[in-house]
Amino acid sequence: MKRKKRSKMKASELFVKCLENEGVQYIFGVPGEETIDLTDSLSRSNIKFIVTRHEQSAAFMADVYGRLTHKPGVCLATLGPGATNLITGVADAQLDRSPLVAITGQSGLEKTHKESHQYIDIVATFKNFTSWNSKITRSDFIPEIVRKAFDIAMDRPGAVHIELPEDVAQEESQKEPLSKARSSHLTRYDEGELKKAAKMIEESSAAIILAGNGVFRESASSELRRFVESTGLPVVTTFMGKGAIAADDEHYLGSMGIKDRDHIMCGFDMADLVICVGFDYVEYSPRFWNHGGDKKIIHIHSQHPEIDERYIPDIQLTGNIRQALFHLTQQCDFKMEMADKLKKVRQRMQAELEDFKYDLSFPMKPQKIIYDIRECLDREDILVSDVGAHKLWVGRLFPAYEANTVFISNGLASMGFALPGAIAASFLKPERKVVAVAGDGGFLMNVQELETAVRLGCDLVIVIFNDSKYGLIEWHEKKKFNETIGIDFNNPDFEMLARSFGANGMRIEKAEDLKPQLQEALEQGGVWILDVKVDYSENIKLTEKLSANHCCCDK
Repeated sequence: MKRKKRSKMKASELFVKCLENEGVQYIFGVPGEETIDLTDSLSRSNIKFIVTRHEQSAAFMADVYGRLTHKPGVCLATLGPGATNLITGVADAQLDRSPLVAITGQSGLEKTHKESHQYIDIVATFKNFTSWNSKITRSDFIPEIVRKAFDIAMDRPGAVHIELPEDVAQEESQKEPLSKARSSHLTRYDEGELKKAAKMIEESSAAIILAGNGVFRESASSELRRFVESTGLPVVTTFMGKGAIAADDEHYLGSMGIKDRDHIMCGFDMADLVICVGFDYVEYSPRFWNHGGDKKIIHIHSQHPEIDERYIPDIQLTGNIRQALFHLTQQCDFKMEMADKLKKVRQRMQAELEDFKYDLSFPMKPQKIIYDIRECLDREDILVSDVGAHKLWVGRLFPAYEANTVFISNGLASMGFALPGAIAASFLKPERKVVAVAGDGGFLMNVQELETAVRLGCDLVIVIFNDSKYGLIEWHEKKKFNETIGIDFNNPDFEMLARSFGANGMRIEKAEDLKPQLQEALEQGGVWILDVKVDYSENIKLTEKLSANHCCCDK
């Protein structure tokens, strides 16, 4: 009996069917001449193409999609400048290990061996920013390349890239999408290693858990909390690990991520054992918390550790983080008592934010702005932070209570992240309030996405920390040179700017107005900008305080 011959389909149709097969819901991007066959095929699919106003924003949205859903976000750009505009967002996803698939168009294959209009070698360029990438040179290769791209984006995890030349997109193929292999990601841990780890914890004089971004990627927050409750171990999170354990849990000491000697360092000064759970090396270099390289380390992660003389684990539990924590909890039949000095570390963390709850000075202190924002959000609501001086205050002080509720560009630390990220969070989680915090510098880097937010009907509030300068650079310049250069600029009227995009704008004139105005904006819905003058003299005060206190828990 003859096998029934498959009918041919256009390559761009096959490509879209492969994306559907991978469960793709949205593609964020900017259309181009070299991708019109692909967008035409998308118009007949159940995948929603979300048009953005800049390719960088499309990549940031795909990045946050990956973080929220634990599935690869997908972004699309055309050749040349469209593709190069994607790079910052793609690199951000790569360093923060967010699953992302970037798709770019390209000139026809007959042009790739010679100088051509808008042609540059994008595949070679993207190799530096991705875990894997490939040019599709034949339509029949599409199913294998797409399947491999999504598999690697999840397995490593991070960014991958596919280039689809315009002439290949117009070819015909008889191929079909590949079936997806079932994977349960089960890991068998050596019971001897688990017992050894448990014994090391029990015999330590001061063990601390360092929880990082990997906890969220594997939805391991619940297991971490059970492990902490069972053992009584104190926990510090990285900035990207905020919410891995609730900020009001008695075992939570705070979050760390600034280079100055924070009060959190007091706990690490005492620690003889650090249990790193889902900690990515890029989050915070061990040279800051294991300067002498003398601390014992237990590495619990899906990935093998980065090689560093200050990060040499005594035990590696590499595999599924949830399973590792589950089995380790069973082996730990003891409960530790937190040392009084560590309790002081926690008390100082709590007091630092509370100290400014009644501060009505104007321009507002960054601590007060953060306190008021937290007061207006429920436990599962979302904060998206841009990069700038405000990010260090958010990372240091903003209390997070649930997993995946605080999103920060950390590895690449890219300005312009907050607004696109908040847009993705808003339409993916419409039941939650979403607040983006941004400096005036970072906000204007992707301000054009206000149109996207309004067009999509998003409900989000952008709180702008307005100081008319690059405040973080001012902070570093003053620390190093005691003077500043090249940081000042002028701002538009943010209230009028918001209205010109069809959004709502409000200039906060006094400190007591921020909280009620933010509450009103969140309740009313729609897209809002709240323009808040900030007093960043607090930056240098913090540096001076941390420099004066070698170990502030002794105070």
